[in-house]
Amino acid sequence: MEGDFIRINEWMLPFSYVYGWGVKLRNLLFDIGVLKSRSFSVPVISVGNITAGGTGKTPHVEYLINLLHNKFNVAVLSRGYKRKSKGFVVANSKSTVAEIGDEPYQIKAKYHDVTVAVDRNRCHGIEQLTASAGRGEAAANKHSDIDVVLLDDAFQHRYVKPGINILLVDYHRLIIYDKLLPAGRLREPLSGKNRADIVIVTKCPAELKPMEYRVIAKAMNLYPYQHLYFTTLVYGDLTPMYCGNPRPLATLTPKDHILLLTGIASPKQMLVDLHPHTTHITPLTYGDHHAYSASDIEHINRTFKAMEAPKLIVTTEKDAARLFGTEGLSDEVRHNIYTLPVGIRFMLGQEKRFNENIIGYVRKNSRNSILAKAKDDNKPKDSHHSGNRPRTISFRNN
Repeated sequence: MEGDFIRINEWMLPFSYVYGWGVKLRNLLFDIGVLKSRSFSVPVISVGNITAGGTGKTPHVEYLINLLHNKFNVAVLSRGYKRKSKGFVVANSKSTVAEIGDEPYQIKAKYHDVTVAVDRNRCHGIEQLTASAGRGEAAANKHSDIDVVLLDDAFQHRYVKPGINILLVDYHRLIIYDKLLPAGRLREPLSGKNRADIVIVTKCPAELKPMEYRVIAKAMNLYPYQHLYFTTLVYGDLTPMYCGNPRPLATLTPKDHILLLTGIASPKQMLVDLHPHTTHITPLTYGDHHAYSASDIEHINRTFKAMEAPKLIVTTEKDAARLFGTEGLSDEVRHNIYTLPVGIRFMLGQEKRFNENIIGYVRKNSRNSILAKAKDDNKPKDSHHSGNRPRTISFRNN
């Protein structure tokens, strides 16, 4: 049920009150104009959350890319968390995880024709993207005239005022039941949700009952101007990281033993979704954006070697981005490690309305809206429905 992953550290609540006052003061300074939020001439769509931990941002950003990139010149701007580089960096075919971060690397590996950039200062990043005409790799790759910027994990980056602000809320950790850091995982008070134009409850069970939709919708207590959507995770074929052929999840049997290798914020949903295929799952869990060390690689080798056959390793695309190219993985591991692509699907027949709202906003506000419409007229009418089919990364070709 909703909220079933929430754990509150009651003894930390006094610290949460202090933290909350600090966040409220910051938000107040933005609300009264002491701290400035900037708007831009290019359409900007922000995707983020107000909780610490994963709510499915990357699959939702990828959904938006699938929806838009055949019609518009799309740029994705991320902070590039834990990258080793500084300032504004545009990703190219030779970019590494160390230079741009694991999530931007994952997106660029899937969408070669999309501009992917990183900059901790999002205002500066948007300026660089929209002023790149005629110079640099962005121009060389036909991205000199950006039609829309997707901001990854920027709901709390209030220096940018997006045209559409999308707030993601994990079904298993609904913000209405959570507490502020450090007692809970809220990064700002619940009132922060009022800035959202769109709220998406993510990671919903596929069999969610109609009554649960209504209960959650009422409990979220949104304003009339806010649109509420529900999405569930969908998985692609298990894709070999080094060698072999893809295999559908349906080919897993109850006899298979899985080493579930994750370094993400919230791996529990993957565990839940793999359980119907086999109960023989050994989780090997690291922290979010974990950089795998030589001792970690050795531990992975030992753990997998000790497991009973038939066996395989399942990991996330984000982990694969950090694992690929590391030294020390045994031949047995390299021959049996698969990535599990994750996408999203809208529930309650909401996909068409969501798609139309997003495309309509970009088309109306794009600096190249006439050209974009001409491009759109030459595309198949149902081309945007590819949004719920997760792409896969071919690491062997990178």
